[in-house]
Amino acid sequence: MKNPKEQSFTDLIKGKTPVLVDFYADWCAPCKMMTPILAQLKSKMGDKIHIIKIDAEKNPAAAIKYQVRGVPALLLFKEGYVLWQQSGVRQAAELEKIINDKLSHFNEMQGA
Repeated sequence: MKNPKEQSFTDLIKGKTPVLVDFYADWCAPCKMMTPILAQLKSKMGDKIHIIKIDAEKNPAAAIKYQVRGVPALLLFKEGYVLWQQSGVRQAAELEKIINDKLSHFNEMQGA
């Protein structure tokens, strides 16, 4: 399995490991608040999830494709599907609960 940093965005979000994507902008103060929150989330969830940050201004095609209208915007992907999307700052505990709930529901729908 490739290191997440060596995979393309498309390959990464189509994988079996869920991916939380944080669309941000350098000028956005709330976006800066997400960095330590996402680090805390990663330390809690470990290899169960990939977390990546995408600069919405430097990657407008991705932002448009996923209808990112404001930053920070968080999207949860698994196997190419968007399982959850929301703008705004969320705390690590809340994100962990949302991720676990969405993944549980996705696995039920897939018959896993």
